[in-house]
Amino acid sequence: MNLPADLWAKVLSLMEGEMTATTINTWFDDAVAVSLDANRFVLYTPSNFKRDIIQSRYVPVIQKALYELFSAEFEVVVLGEGELEGYGKPADAEDVFFPGTEEYTFERFVVGSSNKFAHAAALAVAEQPAQTYNPLFIYGESGLGKTHLLYAIAHKIHKNHPEFRIVYIKGDSFTNELIQAIREGRNQEFREKYRYADVFLMDDVQFIAGKESSQEEMFHTFNSLYEAGRQIVFTADRPPKEMLRLDDRLRTRFEWGLPVDIQPPDYETRVAIIKNKAIRRGMNLPDPVLQYIAENITSNVRQIEGTVNKILAFQELMGESVDVDTVTRAVRDMFKDKAEFLPSPDVIIDEVSKFYNIDASALRGQSRTKDTALARQIAMYQIRRMTNLSLKEIGKEFEGRDHATVMHSIDRIEKLTKQSPEIAEVIKDINANINARYE
Repeated sequence: MNLPADLWAKVLSLMEGEMTATTINTWFDDAVAVSLDANRFVLYTPSNFKRDIIQSRYVPVIQKALYELFSAEFEVVVLGEGELEGYGKPADAEDVFFPGTEEYTFERFVVGSSNKFAHAAALAVAEQPAQTYNPLFIYGESGLGKTHLLYAIAHKIHKNHPEFRIVYIKGDSFTNELIQAIREGRNQEFREKYRYADVFLMDDVQFIAGKESSQEEMFHTFNSLYEAGRQIVFTADRPPKEMLRLDDRLRTRFEWGLPVDIQPPDYETRVAIIKNKAIRRGMNLPDPVLQYIAENITSNVRQIEGTVNKILAFQELMGESVDVDTVTRAVRDMFKDKAEFLPSPDVIIDEVSKFYNIDASALRGQSRTKDTALARQIAMYQIRRMTNLSLKEIGKEFEGRDHATVMHSIDRIEKLTKQSPEIAEVIKDINANINARYE
C-alpha cells in the first residue's frame, strides 16, 4: 500500500468540498504526495509555476483536509522542478522528529545480560520493520528502559525510512483521545490517525485493559495494521498472559509475534550505565563512587540517571570534589526505602480518578453511580494502605464521611481483592501509577 498516495487521494476528496473540480484538475492533476511524517506533509509538482500557485493559494485548504483526517496541525511543503532530489534526507528530518527524545537511541542504550534479548529484538525490528517480529511486545517493571527502546526503534526507522509515518502513543492517552473523539463525533478521524501508520508504537498498553471501548478500538486497529503489513510494538509492565482484564482476542494477538522481557540490571550493567551517563554529562566518577551508587540503586535505571544528575548539580552548586562522602550527602534521600515515601491523599485520589476517567471532585463528592462509588471505595482503601491517615482523617477527604463509612469501604475492597482477580489487578495498576510519581 502506498501510504502517501492513498492519503493524498483522501485529501483531494476532502478538498472537493472547498473548490471546483476544474480547479483541482488544473493545479493538482500531476501533483504527487512525497511523504507524511509526524508533523509535515510534502507534495511535489513538476511545474514551478504550479508550485507557486499551490503555495500561495491552496496550502490552507490542504492543511484543513489533513486536520480533518488526523485532528493535528501539519506543515505543508510544496516542491517544484529540481527540488525533489535529496529532499527529506534523514539528517534534515531528525531535527523535528519526536523532539526531546534525541537521546533515546540504540547507540546510547547500555546493553547487559538483563536486557540483551530485548535490545536485539528491538534492533531487528528497527532494521527490518514488519519483516521479523510483529508485534514485538516488550515488558518489564518501570524504569528499566522499555520506553528508551521504543523511541530507539522510532529513530532508527525514521533514519532509514524518512517517508514512513510513525505513531507513538501511551495506553492511557489512547483511551483519553478515544473518549474525546466519541464526545466530539470524530471517531473516523481517530481511526484514520492510527490505522494509517507505517509503524505503530504503544507505551504502557496495560492501561487499556478493562476499558471496553479502548479494547474494541485497539482490536480493529491491530487487525488493520497487521493485515497491511505494518510494524506494531507494545510495551507493558507485565506479559500479556498476566493482564487479567485484557480481552482474550487481544491477548492472543499480543502474543503472535515476540514477547521479550527486561529485568533489573545486574551490578556490572549498573556500573556501566552510571559511567555512561556520567561521561555524557561531563563527569568522570571515581571507581569508589561508581561502586557506591551501583550497590545502593539496584533496580531502576531512571533513578540511576536522577542520581547522576543530582551529583552533577551538587558539584556545580557546592563546588566540592566528587567522592563517596559528597555523593552520600547529595543523594542520601534517593537511597531511602520506598516505604519511607508516603503519597498524599490528593495524589492517590488523582490517580484513581484518572484510572476511572472520573473527575476528582465527583469522586470526593456524593455521586452514587456504580463506577464512582467503586472508585471512591478504592481510593479510601489505597489511602489507608499507603498513608498514615486515620479513618476519621480519610473521611474528611471525602466531604466529611464518617469513619464507619470509610471502614465499610476498606473492608469491601479487601474482600474484592481476594475474590476478584480483576479488582486485584486494578489495585496493582493504580499502585504502579502512584509509585511512578515518586521515582
